[in-house]
Amino acid sequence: MQLRVLGCSGGIGGSLRTTSFLIDSDILLDAGTGVGDLSIEQLLGIDHIFITHSHLDHIACIPLLADTVLGLRDKPVNVHATVETWQIISEHIFNWKVWPDFTVIPNPDQPILAWKEIRLGQTVMLGNRRITPVPANHVVPAVGFHLEGERSSLIFSGDTTICDALWAYANCTGNLQYLLIETAFSNDEAEMAKLSKHLCPALLLDELAKLEHSPQVFITHLKPGEGDIIMQEIVSGAPAGMRIQALDHGHIFEL
Repeated sequence: MQLRVLGCSGGIGGSLRTTSFLIDSDILLDAGTGVGDLSIEQLLGIDHIFITHSHLDHIACIPLLADTVLGLRDKPVNVHATVETWQIISEHIFNWKVWPDFTVIPNPDQPILAWKEIRLGQTVMLGNRRITPVPANHVVPAVGFHLEGERSSLIFSGDTTICDALWAYANCTGNLQYLLIETAFSNDEAEMAKLSKHLCPALLLDELAKLEHSPQVFITHLKPGEGDIIMQEIVSGAPAGMRIQALDHGHIFEL
C-alpha cells in the first residue's frame, strides 16, 4: 500500500493544499483541495473516498470530482463515511441548493456517488489493504484512520483534540510505523485550539506521552504562516530521540 500526500495544510494559498491523501491510485483519504492537482485520468481512477469528518477543508473536492467524472464512469465512486458525517454532507452539500445530489444522478439505480457506512473499529478490506476507522474528538462527529499494508501500518488522526480512546487503539497496534497527527495552532492560541477541538504543541506533547510505541511522527494541518513557530514549539518540547517532523505535500509512505 502506498500513501501519497496531496495536501496537508490547514489552509490554502500558493502551494498550500488542504487535507487529502491518495492511496495507491484508486482511494482518497479525505478530499480537500489537494485533489484538484490530479489529472482527469487520475480522477477517473478513484473508486473509493474515505472521509474523516464533514468540514469543508476535508471534503471540498468531492462535489467537484463527482461532477467531473459524471458520464465518464460506468460505476459509482464509493464514499465511506459514518452515519453522522454522511447526514451532515447530505443535508448541507448534496441538497440541490449548494450542489446537486449526486447520489441520485444520473439516476437512483446507477448514481455517481454511493455512500458506504463505516463504524469505529470495523475494518474495510480492499484487496490486501485494511482501512479501519479509529477514534477522534472534534467539534463535529469525526474519526481517524488506521491503514495496514503488507509490511507496516499508519495511523492518521484526522482533526482531533485530546482523545484517550485514540491512544488506547494505537497502543494495541503492533506494527505501527507512522503517526500522522494534527497540530493546528501555536501555544499562544491554546484557547482557540481547545474551543475548536484542535491541538497545539503543548496539548500534542501531552497526547504523545500516552503512546507506548515509537513511530515516526508527522505533523499535519499546520495553519498557514504559523508552521515554523508551531514546529519549533513541538521540537523544543519533545523528548530526546522522538522522531517528529512536519508533513510535506508530496510525501510518500510505503506500507
